[in-house]
Amino acid sequence: MSSNYLTREQDERLRRWEAWNKRYFIFAFVSLIVILVFSSQLGLSSGDSWGPLGVLIAVLITPIIILQLRLECPACGQKIGWQAKLMAPDQCKACGTFLRSKDSTS
Repeated sequence: MSSNYLTREQDERLRRWEAWNKRYFIFAFVSLIVILVFSSQLGLSSGDSWGPLGVLIAVLITPIIILQLRLECPACGQKIGWQAKLMAPDQCKACGTFLRSKDSTS
């Protein structure tokens, strides 16, 4: 494995992905809490049926899965996917590139 670093452009693209991922996760988390706490008052669920509540939860969670599966190493193009949680991993397992540019302050 090499010890390469990302270029500034590659680093900026990866940071944009992380920012989108983090913002959407916070939005979805807050939305899920509000929806789950107030689901009976909003008429989304009853004691017997989840009905529209299940659909709403699926609609909020699906973009998280899509964002995770779209992440790829900017250097080699290998899908990183579930290696990344909320942020990109420190290094690509496929090519060994560090996923931080050498002069990055983030």
